[in-house]
Amino acid sequence: MRSLRTKRLPLRPLPRYVSSTSAGAAAPKHTPINSVLIANRGEIAIRINKTAERMGIRATTVYTDVDAASWHSSVGFQSLALGPSNAYLDGDKIIALAKKNGIQALHPGYGFLSENSQFAEKCEREGIVFVGPPATAMADMGHKARSKEIMTAANVPCVPGYHGAEQGEAELLARAKEVTFPVLLKSVRGGGGKGMRIVMAEDEFLTQLKSARAEARASFGEGGEVMLVEKYIVRPRHVEVQVFADKWGNTLALGERDCSVQRRHQKILEESPAPDLDEATRQDLWDKARKAASAVGYVGAGTVEFILDKDTGKFYFMEMNTRLQVEHPVTEMVTGLDLVEWQFRVAAGEKLPLTQAEVEENMRQRGAAIEARIYAENPEKGFLPDSGKLVHAYLPSAFDSDPDVRLDWGFRSGSTISEAYDGMIAKLIVRGETRERAIAKMESVLRAYEIVGVSTNVEFLKRLCQTPAFIEGDVETGFIDKWKDALFHPRHIQGEVFAQAALGVLSLQLQRDSPPHGETLGFGNQASTSERKVAFKVLDGYSDKEGEIVEASVAQVGRHLYNITVSRKGEESPQIFSNIASEQVSEGEVIKLESFFPGERISSSVVPQSVDNDTKITIFQHGIKTDLSLLPPTWYEKELGLKEVTASVVAPMPCKVLRNEVKEGETVKKGAPLVVIESMKMETVIRSPQDGVIKKLAHKEGDICKAGTVLVAFEEEETSPES
Repeated sequence: MRSLRTKRLPLRPLPRYVSSTSAGAAAPKHTPINSVLIANRGEIAIRINKTAERMGIRATTVYTDVDAASWHSSVGFQSLALGPSNAYLDGDKIIALAKKNGIQALHPGYGFLSENSQFAEKCEREGIVFVGPPATAMADMGHKARSKEIMTAANVPCVPGYHGAEQGEAELLARAKEVTFPVLLKSVRGGGGKGMRIVMAEDEFLTQLKSARAEARASFGEGGEVMLVEKYIVRPRHVEVQVFADKWGNTLALGERDCSVQRRHQKILEESPAPDLDEATRQDLWDKARKAASAVGYVGAGTVEFILDKDTGKFYFMEMNTRLQVEHPVTEMVTGLDLVEWQFRVAAGEKLPLTQAEVEENMRQRGAAIEARIYAENPEKGFLPDSGKLVHAYLPSAFDSDPDVRLDWGFRSGSTISEAYDGMIAKLIVRGETRERAIAKMESVLRAYEIVGVSTNVEFLKRLCQTPAFIEGDVETGFIDKWKDALFHPRHIQGEVFAQAALGVLSLQLQRDSPPHGETLGFGNQASTSERKVAFKVLDGYSDKEGEIVEASVAQVGRHLYNITVSRKGEESPQIFSNIASEQVSEGEVIKLESFFPGERISSSVVPQSVDNDTKITIFQHGIKTDLSLLPPTWYEKELGLKEVTASVVAPMPCKVLRNEVKEGETVKKGAPLVVIESMKMETVIRSPQDGVIKKLAHKEGDICKAGTVLVAFEEEETSPES
């Protein structure tokens, strides 16, 4: 899927690299940009490269050892190696590479060095065009205390608080009492929620202060322990304004974004325009944002962030992000503009191509847009981050032709999400004529989006879009905590899910060879009285019965016609589906099914993967993802020795021995892994049915075995004379 789409309202025509000058005015230096080094990784590197290519700018990407096989390392005119995983922060090396390769400009993206004023200053000294604001503006806005002083002088409202140099514990406590509790502690160098604590009462102040300082020092280094004390707004909204300024003194507000839906003080949903905001407040926000940018001589793309008190309607300056924001595509969707192109043009010395009135007219025609950040994380377990290989990443091609759906991603099937970096996999952005339509489209696309291999927040994002309070625009930064019962409400997995999973698994197991792409599979063209069974363990964290064991038996009764029985532990009678017409199609490692159950047609995708020597099955059905573990079913429990002591363990199916996990003479416990086998591209761990001693390993790695072949023999237990 394309990562950046042509907008319906194209950028106003502007001659490439031609500056407009006013009579008698001293024109800023005009520097046409023809080459750029993108000092970043992942989706933002790919996104910047696309605009550079379209503008005829030769782009160079960089990569670390960890990212050597990444998607972004394969784009651009060339890609250069940086070294170890932390090398995206090595400004000296990045500048040296740019100079060595004769690269004229440097685009920092977001994160890493994008807000490092010393890096921007060094680029300028070395004759490299930094595609971003002046180092002085970056330094002023990067220091939270100094930025508040500048904003106060510019008549931009700030949250009441203490931003002084005296940092003794007693002084800070006294200042907190002046502000009145609850208060917010945050580092002057903070960002992303690090070094930030909410203090509800005086008796917890010192403990929270020490905790915030320790975290800030670890995250931002020396100086990070310097704290601000501000009044804590109990029901805040996070509303930010996208600003753009050129070297000619022009500053525009490109609308606002509401980023109130957050976890751990980090955004996951952003939208524009902000819901439930009256026009007078909106225009005031834009005006104050323009004043904030002008007060520091800002140039380029920036975001002025405000905290809006839901109880009073007042807003206060929070900080300015002196870079292109992660959520900039939301603004692009509602303005019809390419902000990266504007960055390149402004850096080259050109004037902004539109007036404020023209920007607002564009926005009136383009409705609403929403962005969802897709992270490798587990919302059901406190949003713990995850890492690993993306086994399957898919969005239907139908969305590729929709200009109102955009997916910016830096990973694809086969890519590895490294624990060394931020876990954002992609950004999904949609536009609708109204906010309601945008929400509906977002949910629709999320339901069609399939990711397997790491835990993600996709299911959680769907639930967010379905929450009545979000649909009504009743958002605040505490939204997730406030509505956690609805967002994490357990669901019941229907029997049809297990039936489809069983059909998919058995189709995979019965492939003797890889069929051509798209070939229809089946258990055979003729009717058969044989019955095959599979057993699953529910792994899904949203299930009302996580850990439940479910067995499904499948009998083919005609060409592409099946009887399926689903048995749940603890339920007296099984669920029976008779004469189910179903076709299964192999698409690589994925089985696509279309089955006709009583009253409805059900389409599903079944994706297998090997996890810690076990087989995990992920099924997508009705727009919902369900994770299962494939277990040995009861039809060969006896052969596996799971129900009784036995002298040997046999192969449950035709298979290839991948490796033996034990040695002859070794003593093992029940449940210990014995042999790992592969059957039809799927790995299965054969575990010990009992405590015992291994007498013989019947096969070595690479052996092909028939079903029922002995794999492991146990020493027989000695029988006492009395027995």
